[in-house]
Amino acid sequence: MATATKRLNFMIKTELAEEFEAIVPAGMRSKVVNEALSKELMRIRRQKAVEKLMTLREKCPVISTDEILEVLRADRARDSK
Repeated sequence: MATATKRLNFMIKTELAEEFEAIVPAGMRSKVVNEALSKELMRIRRQKAVEKLMTLREKCPVISTDEILEVLRADRARDSK
């Protein structure tokens, strides 16, 4: 089954386009762009997730490792009953 595609129109630097056309064969260009865009979008999503976590971290109370371990042990003890 074929994957749905959409034609996009955007601008890239001339030097980048020339190098791209010189290095990547015509039949592979869409695949290369799709893979590169997919990786970049994943990087952006991860960066935004980290930013959200850092914001939440600033708003949450500080909890010591001992307190975390105490809660985990209590939770595990409850689950094992």
